[in-house]
Amino acid sequence: MRSRRWSSAPAACVGNSAMARQADHSSSTQGMRTARTLLIVAVLCLVVIGLVMVYSTTSVTLAGAGKSPYSDVAGQAVFAVAGIVAAIVLWRIIPYGAWSGQFTWVAWGVAMVLLVLTSVAGTEVNGAKRWLYIGPLGMQPSELIKIALLLMMIRIMNDARQGNIELRAAIVQFFLLILMPLAFLYATQSDLGTTLICLVGIFAVLWIGGISGKWLAIIGGVLLVAGAYAIFGTGYRSGRLVFLNPWDDGKGGYGIGYNIIRAYYALSEGGLLGVGIGNSHEKFDYLFASESDFIFAVIGEETGLVGALVVVALFLVVLYAGLKISEGAPDELGAMIAGGFAIMLVFQAFLNIGCTIGVFPTTGKPLPFISSGGTSIVASLVMVGLMLSVERGAERPDRHERVRQEFRVHRGGAGAGGGSLYGGSEGGGSWRRR
Repeated sequence: MRSRRWSSAPAACVGNSAMARQADHSSSTQGMRTARTLLIVAVLCLVVIGLVMVYSTTSVTLAGAGKSPYSDVAGQAVFAVAGIVAAIVLWRIIPYGAWSGQFTWVAWGVAMVLLVLTSVAGTEVNGAKRWLYIGPLGMQPSELIKIALLLMMIRIMNDARQGNIELRAAIVQFFLLILMPLAFLYATQSDLGTTLICLVGIFAVLWIGGISGKWLAIIGGVLLVAGAYAIFGTGYRSGRLVFLNPWDDGKGGYGIGYNIIRAYYALSEGGLLGVGIGNSHEKFDYLFASESDFIFAVIGEETGLVGALVVVALFLVVLYAGLKISEGAPDELGAMIAGGFAIMLVFQAFLNIGCTIGVFPTTGKPLPFISSGGTSIVASLVMVGLMLSVERGAERPDRHERVRQEFRVHRGGAGAGGGSLYGGSEGGGSWRRR
């Protein structure tokens, strides 16, 4: 009896294990497909909302100036199509594994050229030199630079996790390739918003990549201190704290608190269901940047609380889908790409919304997919394409990846090259459990 029990058990265990793996893989694949569908639908909805609102906020003014009321929305549509094409190329053609090598260096190099060109030959708009014009075409390079910096951060983190570079080399690369360009961006473009967005993305990559809680707390504390210094250490930035009481701006609400007050008026006028698409009052030379930085206020005025909450819900769907793709990624590289860009993208959206509703001081960052601006919508769609490329890699692993999944070895202890920086389980503790 005993011998028969021992002889039959291994076969039963192997069969059960194979069935369990097959069921787990099937469930994971279905979950990834659902996340992909949710991501695509949510993004397309946001793009359509953006086109409608850009037309609503610009058409009357353009017509009054003797121009075509469709000129701005037509330009936005062209950039949206370009961004969708770029996203499809990243999704269907370029495997996400390419970003662990030379592709990232090329993207980083182009970003650095744009960063230097902007500091030298950029055009100053509203007191900040953030625009670069090449002939009649204007672009805001910081929207593309943040993508390149996060890709480089992911490459460094992945190399450290794989043991391709030592911890000391990883730290040196982090300072030279990430922090120094970011400091240069902050100094030359006075762009606290982009700097903050990049830092949140970097923090997300460290978290997903498996940095231990102690180091995350230390890094988070340093970032908080640096952010407080950036806000309070510069006069005009500390003045933005007037958002706490914009009527007390020293000019009776007609100074730097004026635009926040107009945003409040727009949101209050919208009520529950809004005044109707195209019927906003505040967009007529009252609310500054109503088509870009403060477009969420016009959404609230024309579609009401219901419409505003729909936009917030769509961004939450983007975050959920991105994190689900990250969780089901075949490896740490894919997890960091999908999770890092999802968090960075949605953080920018909530930063913009928070500035509009008076939760954060004004930073001048566009609302992804919705605000008028070609560079912004292209950059946002590129990030979506990168997230989708991870889903495609998980759905169609090559032969070596299938073998790796079948014989996955769960390692405990410290990660390669990371020492005490990393948590106890592979890929960041509980985040990557399967």
